[in-house]
Amino acid sequence: MEHYRNVEHTLQNTLVMAQTTAEDIKKMAQGQADQILQDAQMQARKHTEDLSRQEFELRVKIEETKKKFDMYKAKMEALLISQLELLKDDGNDENN
Repeated sequence: MEHYRNVEHTLQNTLVMAQTTAEDIKKMAQGQADQILQDAQMQARKHTEDLSRQEFELRVKIEETKKKFDMYKAKMEALLISQLELLKDDGNDENN
């Protein structure tokens, strides 16, 4: 009888140790999952910040390009007007 009580006691201890080990493994796995989630969220924020910065830089470049185009357009318009005036003046000189 004593032998069976020892076996039962050993089995109970083994069961308690298995449950404790399972809980420890579960906690460790949850900790790793939380860390993976935090890392993923941090990477997502970094990518979002990078994309926002790139978008801002592109918008600045677009605005600069529009301003340069408007300046070029104004210079071309002024050049064409001055050429037209020269042609008109040449036409008036020939008539006189």
